[in-house]
Amino acid sequence: MTVKWGLIGASTIARQFMINAIRSQPDGEVVAVMSSDAGRAERYARDNGIPHHFSDLDALLGSPVDAVYISTTNELHLEQTLAAARAGKHVLCEKPLALTSAEARKMVAACRKAGVVMGTNHHLRNAGAHRAMREAIAAGRIGRPIAARVFHAVYLPEHLQGWRIRRPEAGGGVVLDITVHDADTLRFVLGEDPSEISAVVQSAGLASGGLEDGAMTVMKFSSGLIAQTHESFTVRYAGTGFEVHGTEGSLIARDVMTQKPVGTLMLHTAAGEEELSFDREDLYTRALRQFHAAIRGEGAPSATGEDGVWSLAVAEAALESARKGRSVSIDPQLGSGR
Repeated sequence: MTVKWGLIGASTIARQFMINAIRSQPDGEVVAVMSSDAGRAERYARDNGIPHHFSDLDALLGSPVDAVYISTTNELHLEQTLAAARAGKHVLCEKPLALTSAEARKMVAACRKAGVVMGTNHHLRNAGAHRAMREAIAAGRIGRPIAARVFHAVYLPEHLQGWRIRRPEAGGGVVLDITVHDADTLRFVLGEDPSEISAVVQSAGLASGGLEDGAMTVMKFSSGLIAQTHESFTVRYAGTGFEVHGTEGSLIARDVMTQKPVGTLMLHTAAGEEELSFDREDLYTRALRQFHAAIRGEGAPSATGEDGVWSLAVAEAALESARKGRSVSIDPQLGSGR
């Protein structure tokens, strides 16, 4: 069975990554795109070889699509997901799922009630480097993990700056854009959940309207492991990285917090240094393969809707911690601030 996809949002990420990822599936086809700007929808469809275009959500959902990919601005995700669920469409939604974890839980519940698959597009779970780190930890190669560090300070390209740095009401800011990814990647690689977070944020000159363009966090996990993260829109030359340190060794990954299947992974133990190999499959292609399998009833998406609730709950708690100047408990069922 061919899975016919509709794109809700004529976005850059869809053009750069998702359209090709869908088309790379033997059972995947992009049949429609929707933008509230009718002219943009028409141009986008023409430029990307998409047969149908709409400027109305109900029109797209009424067309013969089986699944939707939502990549609109963050404040629109809730209503668009609820509408897609009512229409019986499977949903793959960009992160953050919504503006609050309470809204995200409504989205997950609606998809569950409708019997459709819901996934969160946390692409980094599909990176070969991160899966190799997860496997090495699970195999005990660094002993008991005790600390981790994520370096995810980058420079936001000019063509993406727009709402992310100027519109608080749209869910802008580096925490909702990048900290959610780092929280999800930590949960995935470590195989456990954060319970508490302390955060500080900054506006280093790029963001406006009260939004933050830099953040640092420290998280405590259920096992007692501690992790620190640095996210930024304003750092041009730092490179990215991910480290996990255990009682018997360390995993050091460089240039892996990216949308591309690149980077290196080193294992450091008493025996010396060992470079670990990992597959270089396109992250989005793997995500779509997992999603299509879930539609067939074979497993779950790489990142589920529940995973998206978790990452958003961490981001909420980080923003609250920065605002209140104290650590905040994390509970995806209750929201932050206990």
